[in-house]
Amino acid sequence: MNYRAPRMWRTLTRMRFSMLAVVLGAFVVSCGIVYADTTGATSSASSNLQSQIDQNQQQINQLNGEIAQYQQQLNLTQQQGQTLQNTIGQLNLSIKKTNTSIQITNKQINTTQLQIQQLSDSISGDEASIANLQKGLGESIRILNETDTAPLSVQLLTSDGIQQAWQDIDDVETIQGAINTTISQLATEKQTLNDHKSAQLVKNQQLQQQQQQLTVQQGSLSATKETQSQLLAQTKSQEAAYQAIIAQKKAQESQFEQQLNNLKAQYNQTVNQNQILGFAPGTLSWPIGGKIRITQYFGNTNFADAHQALYSGHGHDGLDISAPIGTPVMAALDGVILATGNTDATPSCVGGSFGKWVMIQHNNGINTMYAHLSKISVTQGQQVSTGEVIGYSGETGYATGPHLHFGVYVSSVTKIIPLGQATGGHGACSTAVMPVPPVSGYLNPLNYLPAL
Repeated sequence: MNYRAPRMWRTLTRMRFSMLAVVLGAFVVSCGIVYADTTGATSSASSNLQSQIDQNQQQINQLNGEIAQYQQQLNLTQQQGQTLQNTIGQLNLSIKKTNTSIQITNKQINTTQLQIQQLSDSISGDEASIANLQKGLGESIRILNETDTAPLSVQLLTSDGIQQAWQDIDDVETIQGAINTTISQLATEKQTLNDHKSAQLVKNQQLQQQQQQLTVQQGSLSATKETQSQLLAQTKSQEAAYQAIIAQKKAQESQFEQQLNNLKAQYNQTVNQNQILGFAPGTLSWPIGGKIRITQYFGNTNFADAHQALYSGHGHDGLDISAPIGTPVMAALDGVILATGNTDATPSCVGGSFGKWVMIQHNNGINTMYAHLSKISVTQGQQVSTGEVIGYSGETGYATGPHLHFGVYVSSVTKIIPLGQATGGHGACSTAVMPVPPVSGYLNPLNYLPAL
């Protein structure tokens, strides 16, 4: 009995070791097959996706070259005289440039979608690999736990020899080492999975931004086409008609400025400076992107001084910023849309005032004004964030060239009323609704904007 029992124990132990070796061998082979299949399929799909991404990038590079050429032509036309042909030419170039930009954005969106698909495929492969490792690891631990590992003294007494006993011990250590290696590999795979998921989240956010950019570009294209169509309808492609419109705008602007600067004494409220908060450069952001070119500053500029009859000695009440028609105009600070309007909708005030305008009220005691827009993209009462597109630049109202009029007003003394309520009801623009503060209610935007 003493002889048969140890021999039976040795046989059972070796059978368990053999079973574990078979399971581990099968597991390794299985992992290799699954990994090879997954990796091969993923690699092939990823290569195909990458090829499409590379093609998109080549096309984007070509389109960027076209945009550079359009911009060079625009720069040349902007240096030429103000004629109908030149203006229509600029609009055509702007339309072509914006169309090309839309093509680029569509390519970028497609590229990002392909990259998201690549990451999705990688995540699927990571999850399959982790599941396979976990399954094999669990099975290995289960069999190892079922294997009775006797004390060394017992193994020496029951083995066919000391050499066989040490061999059995070595086998167990080898198995335990393989399990530790698998655990380490599993941790690496999980980290890779987390990295791929984080990258996918970033790409999804990038995709959302690109889609928003596409919406803005489509709005810009629409605004430019509408302006071109209106101009052709107004002038019937006649240069004389175009020059007559410009002359009418100048005459209307003279009347408007006189009305605005001759406010009745009862409307000249005293501005309480304590109500104006956050008075510091950088409080506001620039309302258009890219390089800023100011064509007229605030206050008694050289132009205002040279046109005293126009400004009545009060100077220019905002900043004029050069902006081609269709340029996205952005909120300079978080706020609520106080009002929007279009003074050109008043027949007697066409070309004589702000044209299409938007005013935003902020929580620091100031309002910001955006005028001469070609298109308005917001509505009264809407909450907007800094940098959010509220419209597109143009030359509506009194504007003999495309630009953005940007003003900063004291909130507490600004009213949205027909101009006539402040001027006694006289003048071509007396019934046109617009923001009207007393002269002291205008603030210098440069005191709030980042330095150029």
